[in-house]
Amino acid sequence: MKRRDFFAFGAAAAAAGMISSRARAETIVGDDGLHKQPFFLDSFLELGADLEDAAAEGKGLIALFEQRGCPYCRELHQVNFARTEITDFIQAHFLVVQLDLWGARAVLDFDGEEMEERQLAQKWFVNFTPTQVLFPAENAGASDLRQAEAFRLPGYFKPFHHLSGLEYVATGAYRDQPFQRYLQDKFAELEAQGIDPDVW
Repeated sequence: MKRRDFFAFGAAAAAAGMISSRARAETIVGDDGLHKQPFFLDSFLELGADLEDAAAEGKGLIALFEQRGCPYCRELHQVNFARTEITDFIQAHFLVVQLDLWGARAVLDFDGEEMEERQLAQKWFVNFTPTQVLFPAENAGASDLRQAEAFRLPGYFKPFHHLSGLEYVATGAYRDQPFQRYLQDKFAELEAQGIDPDVW
């Protein structure tokens, strides 16, 4: 039996006719002041177990740090998460656990240490919101952050770079080259096809 359930408010709201295609960029804000997405994982915040659950589905894990009132977090939700190419890719390749930079919920780190969200953010050197820390399925069973983490997106990234960062981990390219080189190769490939990417 799975340890977690997905939020159902998105499907329920759509079924009730509360979300129209015009309102796609609008987001729901929870009691904690953080924007929510229907694909976020309702987790016990045991990160090692969450990554193992994700790996069992052939997916990686994203720890998404946000904070109340963060304009770049709002941008992430209203711009990036309004693009189906991003949300479809995330749902196909990752489970997402949302964490509050200043939160007090208990989180169990990969090394077995339990602490509040805000202490975990400090331990992991998360200084900006949003910050996405990406863990590939192959790192399930890691005993600490250093073994588990493949890549992170510190701060807000525009859709092209955001999706590229997700692809960088999901394809395993992070094992072979730095992210900047991955982007250069992607630009060169698009240019060869006569495509001018919408970077900004």
